[in-house]
Amino acid sequence: MEQADIVNQYANSAQPRPETPAHFDQVTQSTSAESLGSALAAMFRSSSTPPFGDMVGSLFGESSPQQRADVLNHLTQVLGPAAATAGGAGILGKLLGGAQRASAAPGITAEQAAQVPPSEVTQLATRAEQHNPSVVDRLGSFYAQHPQLVKTLGAAALAVALGHMRRR
Repeated sequence: MEQADIVNQYANSAQPRPETPAHFDQVTQSTSAESLGSALAAMFRSSSTPPFGDMVGSLFGESSPQQRADVLNHLTQVLGPAAATAGGAGILGKLLGGAQRASAAPGITAEQAAQVPPSEVTQLATRAEQHNPSVVDRLGSFYAQHPQLVKTLGAAALAVALGHMRRR
């Protein structure tokens, strides 16, 4: 089946089907990272999917330590100096507070990121989206580089992303 035929199936009704994960695989193999990133950003913003922060927290929980560090560094870059307080009283808050004191441009390492629970990232992503909604586009682009990770969100989210592919 051609990519256009697949995405057309989801364009008017982004209902998941048993073959949705396979369709997502097929489409991501033949689409640009830019188009996929845009579709993922639309998925993150969709009223048909969980809130952005929840999805980022879920993806974070499934990520490798390096992917976790990359996500945290994207989020903290968006928040800037407010990241230290946005991290709260948990492990993330301690990491960010220490990093903020140590350097004007902190970088969270994979080892540090591996210690952070997804629930704290959910809160940080929610705060980052409120502070600067463009973080949704940034993380859409980031996750376009990791489509197998996106599949962990489930068929409903994938169907929404596929529905937005036609519009690109």
